[in-house]
Amino acid sequence: MAWLVLIVSGVLETVWAIALDRSAGFTRPAPTAVFGVALLLSMAGLGYALRTIPVGTGYAVWVGIGAVGTALVGMIALNEPAGLPRILCLLMVVCGVVGLKYFH
Repeated sequence: MAWLVLIVSGVLETVWAIALDRSAGFTRPAPTAVFGVALLLSMAGLGYALRTIPVGTGYAVWVGIGAVGTALVGMIALNEPAGLPRILCLLMVVCGVVGLKYFH
């Protein structure tokens, strides 16, 4: 259960990062509200997961999911560059996250 919560919390990290960008410096109410709710839920989920998952592993997986998710949303939906080197680097992050899960 802790791993599932950690994965959902990582996805919520992507949500709050994108909402933070869309909030335009907290001047737009709806993205600001999404940011706040997603941030609180993401942190709460991380805290819950860290009850049973070591902090180094849990935090690295959480950040990895959030970073890869945010980069993918940027490339797919926000027209950010999606060159081969960037995609390969994201794949390395994914491999690291999967490795941390399996070697936990």
